Parts: sequence; C-alpha cells; structure tokens
Amino acid sequence: MRADIVAFMASYARASSGVCHVRCRFIFRLILLGCIAISQVNGQVSLTSAVDRALENSPKILSAEHDVNRAKAALAVTKDIFIPSVVTGGGVGDAYGITLSVPTIFTINAQSLVYSAQQRFYIRAARSDLQAASLALQEARGQIEEDTVLTYLSLDHAQKTAEVVAEQYALALKLVSIVEDRVNAKLENDLELIKSQRVAVQLKLQKIRAENDEMVLREHLAHLTGLPEGGIRAQAETIPAMPSLDKPEEFRESSLPESAGILSAQANVEAKRQRADGDSRYTWRPQVTFGAQYGRVSPIENVSEFYNLHNNYNSASAGVQIQFPLLDRVRKAAAKQSTEDALRSETDLDGMRAGEAEDRLKLQRSIPELATIQELAQLELKIAQSELSSAELQAKQSSGGPLVTPKDEVNARIQERQRYLDLIDANLQLERAKVSLVRQKGELDKWVHSPEGTGAPTAPLAP
Repeated sequence: MRADIVAFMASYARASSGVCHVRCRFIFRLILLGCIAISQVNGQVSLTSAVDRALENSPKILSAEHDVNRAKAALAVTKDIFIPSVVTGGGVGDAYGITLSVPTIFTINAQSLVYSAQQRFYIRAARSDLQAASLALQEARGQIEEDTVLTYLSLDHAQKTAEVVAEQYALALKLVSIVEDRVNAKLENDLELIKSQRVAVQLKLQKIRAENDEMVLREHLAHLTGLPEGGIRAQAETIPAMPSLDKPEEFRESSLPESAGILSAQANVEAKRQRADGDSRYTWRPQVTFGAQYGRVSPIENVSEFYNLHNNYNSASAGVQIQFPLLDRVRKAAAKQSTEDALRSETDLDGMRAGEAEDRLKLQRSIPELATIQELAQLELKIAQSELSSAELQAKQSSGGPLVTPKDEVNARIQERQRYLDLIDANLQLERAKVSLVRQKGELDKWVHSPEGTGAPTAPLAP
C-alpha cells in the first residue's frame, strides 16, 4: 500500500505544472520524501538502495577519494615547477658607512625550471601515482559493494533461518507435550521424554544463535549504509536473479580481467620504477633554470655617495643558468634506494598476482560443488515434504496402513523444516560464490542495478 501511495504521489508531482501548482508540488515532494524515509525506517530497504547508500557512506571510499585528489596535486607540483614562482619583498632602514650590498626598497624575484632530465621521469611517476590512486578508489568501491551485497544476502538468509527455527522450536515444545502425555499414559518411558526435551533445548540454542546472527548482520549493514540498525530488514524480492553461468568459459580464470587492486599495484610499481630512473639520471646531465630579478634602490640611505647610479634607481636582470652535476654520492645512494624499492614492489606484485589466481581458481572450482550441494538439498527437501504429506495423510486415516502417531507427525514436520534450512544454507553459499565471481568479472554494479529478474526469491519457499 505504501509503495502505491508513493508511486501515485510521485506521478502527481511530475504532472503538476504552472505557477499555481508550485506550492502544491513542493508539499507533495516533502510528503514523498517523508514516505520514503518512513519506508526505510520500517525496514523497506532494497538491495540497490543499500548498495548506493553504502557507497556514499563509506569512510574507506572517502579516504580513497582524498588519495586521488592528493595524487592530482602531486602531479600538478611536478608540472608547475616549469612555471616561474614569483616572490616579492621589501623594507626600510638606515646604514652607516658604505653598505655591503645595494639597499633596495623592494625586490621581485622569479625562478623556474627550464629543463631537467630527471623531471620527465618524475612527471611520469606522478601520473602513475594518480592512476594507482584512481584504481585503488575503484577497488575500494568494489569491495564495499561486494561487502554490502554479501551482507544483504546473509541478512535475508538469517531472517529466513530465524523464522524457520522459531517454527521448529514451537514444534519441539509441542513434541515435548505429546511425549509427556504418552509417558503419563504409560505408552513411553522417561528416556523418550528426555530425548524430546534435548531436541527442544537444541532448537532453542539454534534459535538464539539465529537471532544473534541476524542482529550482527543487521548491525553491520547499518554501519555500511548509515541507516538505523533497528530499521533494516532485507527484502528478498529486491534481489536480482543470480547469474546462471550458462557460459562457464566467460568465468574462467584466464578470461577474467585483472582486478583493480592488481592494476593499482602495477601502476604503483611503474611509478616507483620511473622515480628510480629519475634519481639515477642526476649526474652528468644538464639542468637549466630561469631567473629574473627587479629591485628599486633605496634613495634614503646615501647610496649615491658610494655608488654612481647616474640617477637610475631601478635594477633588473634576467637569464638562464646551466648546471652539470659531476659528483654527488648522496644522490647516488638515494637512486640505489629507490631502485631497490621498485624491485621490491615488483616482487610483491608477482605475489599478489599468484595469490589472486589461486583464489580465483578455488572459487571457480567451488561453483560446481556448491551447485551439486544445492541440488542435493532440494532433493532432500522434496523427500522430507513427501514423507510429511504421507504422515499427515496416514494420521487422518482411521484404519488401514501403518499407524502414525501425533509424535511421528511432529517429528516429520521438524525434519522437513530442517531440510529447508539445509536448502537455504546451500543457496546462500552458492549465491555468495556467484557474487564474488561476478565482481571479479567487473559486472557486480551492473548486476546490482539490473532490473532483470527482480522479484524472484533467492530460495524456493517450502509449504
């Protein structure tokens, strides 16, 4: 009902036009935003909304964005060194006797780099640093997105688990009551009562754990999205249909692109390599700098008594300076240090690639196993449902066929619920693996915002 009201108000606000409707449109928009906020507080949070809010709320992404801005500024520094920096200064005072330097009222100095063999490599290094920061931001967004999706799926699973375990626990209490009556009627011994009580306690413990898991997942999702913890509830109908993986060759390790994390590390290695090359190209290479100066000679310090200024109190100069560094052991040692740092980064990158390839291979090979476990769980559930239907039918028959007691019927119901729990557990494991595989393919964001297949529950509901 709330969704229908929101949709109607949104369409009305879009259709309203003209000066006389401005105030009405404003009021309707406020009410629309209020309805959306109320729906979120009441737990109406879709998977897409949760992911979008997590991307906006993540401190990790914000830090990565700051790193990108810092890398942009660092690149600007390497380029702006060719733009003259201008400094001005001045002052007044008095002197006794001849001055050691010509006193000036103010001076303007400009300096810049014209040519340096090192600077080309430093600019390339800064560009690689910017690329690495941008890829690190992309990797951070992917991690937050995957974390949110997996948490959302796990919360949906935990909600279903808590509901089913609560049903099981209620059935277990009913079983204890039935066995107590049978013990009082001398149809069962005390050992059967203790066994039924043990089942009830086990399910009670399972119920507590399921509720705790749901609370932890809700708290984590609230931390990711910035929404109040008590107002978050997963909606299975907002989860897009999982990819079928009909073309397994598209998800093979060799066909998957390198992750943004690996590409970021690769760009970081390139930056260190360029910086090491720049450090090693200092000696025996020219450095050309530009310099200019203007000064206004002070007329109040008797300068004309010691210098023949010809009544010209302006002083200006401009030119370039060429330097050839011949020997610098400090720079040489620094170049060695940066070279070793680049080599270490290359070794670490090789290790990261090997680790990613291994993880992808494990994940890829786990898909068929998890799919088989899911298929087996579906068959087990069908068997349990068939046995439950048979027990219910036999319990209603007055004669003929084996006798089915209320105790047997309750046990069959508990068993059927347990098989359903096994199925949704298998579904969750397969879904988590598929989400990770889709993210490695670089299509997780496309899947999250995909309208195809929405509205389908993630697990078949048992009757």
